[in-house]
Amino acid sequence: MSHPPMIITAAIVGAEVMRKDTPYIPYTPEEIAAEAVRCREQGAALVHLHVRERDGRPSQSAKLFGEVIRRVRKACDIIIQTSTGGAVGMTGEERCGPLTLQGDEKPEMATLTTGSVNFGEEIFANPRPLTRDIAKRIKAAGLKPEFEIFDAGMIDEAKYLNKEGLVDFPGHWDFVLGVPGGLGARPDALDYLRGQLPAGATWSCAAMGRHQLPMVELVAERGGNSRVGMEDNIFVSKGVLAKGSWELVQKAVESAKSKGRNIATPAEARGMLGLAR
Repeated sequence: MSHPPMIITAAIVGAEVMRKDTPYIPYTPEEIAAEAVRCREQGAALVHLHVRERDGRPSQSAKLFGEVIRRVRKACDIIIQTSTGGAVGMTGEERCGPLTLQGDEKPEMATLTTGSVNFGEEIFANPRPLTRDIAKRIKAAGLKPEFEIFDAGMIDEAKYLNKEGLVDFPGHWDFVLGVPGGLGARPDALDYLRGQLPAGATWSCAAMGRHQLPMVELVAERGGNSRVGMEDNIFVSKGVLAKGSWELVQKAVESAKSKGRNIATPAEARGMLGLAR
């Protein structure tokens, strides 16, 4: 069976990894944009964005997102997706900062997490009223949501949102596996989740830490797409820090091609995701 080209998403910043963990994590708009461009050059078709203050504190500032997006768009054609997860402890209003962007600063996609989950020693809180509110804002902004699935029940919750008319199906889904407190990064977990999706859905997998690159091969065999990058994993091999998310994208491309998969360009990915640009 022939599979479509693999969409590789680069998750380059996140909200947790700091310079004490790795000197290669970008903080400033200039650094984040430059890293997105490097990832595009290595084969990523989509960039998943967070932003930081200059001292590294996580932010959902529309101004900072806008600056990054302008810089990226000036340099390359990568699909831009903004996080509405932000960082643990942020208010819903804070988290929705990038959904207010317009014109050249407007992203094409935004994430939507459809449930709460233990997140290490903390709780990533997404009560149902908040999830509905964020879904409404994403739809009003004219963006395509990516359903961020940390546990199995979140797929069912997305289906409730669809019944309520708040999200459109079949949708694009990202299985975030291996977060301490969430569903593990295992083949059986991946197979269960993808078996629950609406017909015609597209899906990707973001595996944490040491699971990230091995899961790319499994996903390639299953016909899915992959998210890699320093938001989720800072090592290119055991004990060896990646010099940037671009290096993890490079490894993912090699793994996917070793399984016979072509790599989607941004134009191909837009077609697969139903994005118009």
